[in-house]
Amino acid sequence: MILKKNNGLAQKIDDFALNGKKSVAWLIDPDKIKSIDTLKLHLEHAVATGLDFIFLGGSLVSHQKQDNLIRKIKDFSPEIPVILFPGSISQFSPMADGILFLSLISGRNPDLLIGQHVVIAPILARSSVEILPTGYMLVDGGKSTSVHYISQTIPLPRDKADIAVATALAGSFLGLKYFYLDAGSGAHLPVPHEIIHSIKENINAPVFVGGGLDTLEKVKAVFESGADLVVLGNGAEKNPSLLTEVLEYVNVLNLSLNIN
Repeated sequence: MILKKNNGLAQKIDDFALNGKKSVAWLIDPDKIKSIDTLKLHLEHAVATGLDFIFLGGSLVSHQKQDNLIRKIKDFSPEIPVILFPGSISQFSPMADGILFLSLISGRNPDLLIGQHVVIAPILARSSVEILPTGYMLVDGGKSTSVHYISQTIPLPRDKADIAVATALAGSFLGLKYFYLDAGSGAHLPVPHEIIHSIKENINAPVFVGGGLDTLEKVKAVFESGADLVVLGNGAEKNPSLLTEVLEYVNVLNLSLNIN
C-alpha cells in the first residue's frame, strides 16, 4: 500500500488560504545562480524577513546542478521548504520537500497534461517528497516567454476571464487542489486582475500567481485581486530588494488580519 507523503506543505498552504493570509514563494532558477555566497546572503535575509517557500525550477535545469543547489539551500536555510517547480520529469529530485505536480490545463499538449506524470508517478510514490496536485495555467503576459516555447502551447487570452474560469473549474472537477496562474518569466504584464478575481470567486482552492511581478505595486494589486500566494522569480533576480519589500508588506498585511 502506498501512503500519501505529508511534510506539512499542503496543510501550511491550505491554512494560509483558509484564514485569508498571504504567502510568498521565491522562485530560484539553478541556471541563473552566479554566486553561492550572494545566494546565501539573500537567503539569510529572506528567512529573517519571513519567506514562506522556495520554489526551484527552470526551463533547462540539469539534475546534478539542481541536487547541488538543494543541498546548499538546506544548509543555509533548513527551515524554508523547498518545492520543485519542474519544467520536465528530468528535474525531479528526492531531496526536495515537495513538488508542484503540474498539469498544464491551459494547453492541449498531452505530454504536459498527463504523459510525463505517468512516467514519474512510480518514482514519486517511492519518495518522501510531498505531492501538490496543481493546475498550471499560462496567461498571455504580453510577450513570448521560455515556458510558452518549451511547452508548445498557446497561453490563455488576457481578455477572456470566462475561458480562464472554465479551465480552472474543469481542473477543480478533476481533483486538482491548487491553481498556478503564470504569465511566464520576464513577462511584460502580470496576470490580469479580472482573471485572478474571477477564478478565486468560482473555485475553492488556493491560487498562486507569478510572472511579470517586478514591482511592489503589481504584487499588491495581485493580492488585492485574490491571490493567496505570489511567486517572485525574474523580478527578484533583477532587483533583490523587491523580495524584501514584498515580504515586509505581507508581514504587515497578515498582522492586520490577526489584529482584526
